[in-house]
Amino acid sequence: MNMRSPATVMKASRLGAFHQSRLSFMRQLLRRLKDEHWQFQRSVWTVDQQGVGRAVYTATGPQRSYSLVAFAHDLDPAMRSDRVIATAWDATFALFDGIPDADDLDRLEANVPKQEAGRISSGELCMARANRSVRLFDHVVQSLSEGRQPAREQIDEVGYLMRTTAVYGSGKFGAADRESVAQRPELAAPFQAEMLTVYLIRAFTLDLVEHLASVRAPQRAVTLAPELRRRFGIGNSTGLGMAPFLLNHPVLLNNWVSARETALQRVRAVQEPSAEERRVFADYLERARASAGHWHSEHELQHSRVLQLQRDLSRVKRQLDNGVLNQVTPWDVLYRWAESALSLEAQECLVSLLLEPYAHLVDELGEGMHADEQQSFVIDGGISVGRLREILQAHYSWVADIDFYSESSQALFWYVSEEKLEPRIGQRFSEPGQDLEQPLAVARDIRRLQATLAPFPDGQPLAGFLLQHPEHRHSVRRVQLAPAFPYADIQDNLIDQALLPIDLLRCKLSFFGATHFDPRSDRWVRITLYQGAPFPHELMNMPADDWSCPSLDSQEQHRECFVE
Repeated sequence: MNMRSPATVMKASRLGAFHQSRLSFMRQLLRRLKDEHWQFQRSVWTVDQQGVGRAVYTATGPQRSYSLVAFAHDLDPAMRSDRVIATAWDATFALFDGIPDADDLDRLEANVPKQEAGRISSGELCMARANRSVRLFDHVVQSLSEGRQPAREQIDEVGYLMRTTAVYGSGKFGAADRESVAQRPELAAPFQAEMLTVYLIRAFTLDLVEHLASVRAPQRAVTLAPELRRRFGIGNSTGLGMAPFLLNHPVLLNNWVSARETALQRVRAVQEPSAEERRVFADYLERARASAGHWHSEHELQHSRVLQLQRDLSRVKRQLDNGVLNQVTPWDVLYRWAESALSLEAQECLVSLLLEPYAHLVDELGEGMHADEQQSFVIDGGISVGRLREILQAHYSWVADIDFYSESSQALFWYVSEEKLEPRIGQRFSEPGQDLEQPLAVARDIRRLQATLAPFPDGQPLAGFLLQHPEHRHSVRRVQLAPAFPYADIQDNLIDQALLPIDLLRCKLSFFGATHFDPRSDRWVRITLYQGAPFPHELMNMPADDWSCPSLDSQEQHRECFVE
């Protein structure tokens, strides 16, 4: 059974249809926390009646502890904004390496609420901020203070009480560099510190809303019912700042996608699934259908995709009813049918669903999703120009399909804003700044490299070529990666007027484990994290990895949510 080719997988439109899976980083984290019996404690809670104050949540594992230090603020609603230019938030956070003492808390309180204007230290791994959901936060506080549970329909429509507008790590604003903690087993997988930060922020958010309800009506207030409580995730608003990551970390991107494609290959090769494996798949399919029924998006493009997904998942159900799983290698049969019959959104949803019954085939692949990118940074100048041409022919033939003579194919340029040091996209032919262009136009730069190589003989050492043309070093470095890392490049023109940057955002966020993507434009998207997951105090007594698609209760099982 062959893996899907990069030519199939690495198109922006398909990457922009990826869904969370068993390999997503949030799910890897919770499996580890449960397997290793991590303990959680809320050691500090000095939040007053206005909801202002400090809290500390400590997670303790076999070797180390990590503490979320949270600061709750009384924010003027007029100042609440998801924009990166905001200067105040409802809550701000830092993930402390260890257990903070009083001096640490004072130092963090003097800096963390300022975010970019403050500085943290190498004793912190992440810094974050979040704002309340205007629609839902007050409704939940009011409901609980009146002794009743909030409306489930409103919870499902929004999905979170707070949404983060940034979770910074890897050395930003003074935080610890990734290299200083990458050898720790619990942080070896990508973005584990960030995922732990968000997981603990979720706990703080639910504690805060229950605290405010209790303050409002001490004698009458109730806490959230556990099943309802778990329906709250953490929201997130993400813009262009995330998009260049996939281009600047090609080896990491390869390792993420390669793990997912290897998992799919293994599952498709299963000759005869067990009855339990068939049951698990059928169960997750029904969950996915219900989840799609609750997926709301105001963006016209995504709204139509969700409607099509609902129809397509019903078609998958009919395939099961017609006995597709009775064939030899049924998962391969089902996938090959989907390739020709379903939308990209549904095809990639099906990929995720196919992995669910197969923890023993899939989960170990998470161990290979990190990357030591320093090892791949050195250029081998000893190879010949002829060898470089061979690699270009084998791995970059797709570049020849792009017409760079048309204005629309070069319409965009990527740059970094001076004010916020955040990636931005400009219009090349109508806006200034292309002299500040970042080297993210991979396809165009590969074409330029090929043109410059043309007069050089095959026997010429590559080092001699680069001595004359150092402007192509970044492209040569990328090309040399291709034989060992075939999924390292997005095979599209990323400066074309038709580019949808949200495709890049969604690809990365799917590996985080995000759900309910709701683009607000072609350049920023809202998502939900950890919706349905057990809370820290529940983790040891509940399955760690049975929450990515909410379970169906008897009422939902009989409710038709879909277009047949």
